[in-house]
Amino acid sequence: MDPTTLIVQLISGAVGGNLAGLIAKAKNMGPLINSILGALGGAGGGQILEQIFKDGIPGGQAGNAGLSAILGAILPLIAGYLKKTPA
Repeated sequence: MDPTTLIVQLISGAVGGNLAGLIAKAKNMGPLINSILGALGGAGGGQILEQIFKDGIPGGQAGNAGLSAILGAILPLIAGYLKKTPA
């Protein structure tokens, strides 16, 4: 595991999580939670993708950042849809 790759995955996942919060305003969890969930989704998903693509993620670091941002956007969206709405 390369530390640079992990940092790219964390940052791009956090950005993806916040973009997901902007897109789905009704299910927005707030910037801090979106960043944390996005970073976890980006890093976790990026590590799984690295195991799937043994020769490296297609597109190098740019592909890694893009995929981590997409995966980082998914986790906050799922959490937002599972969040109870006030009665």
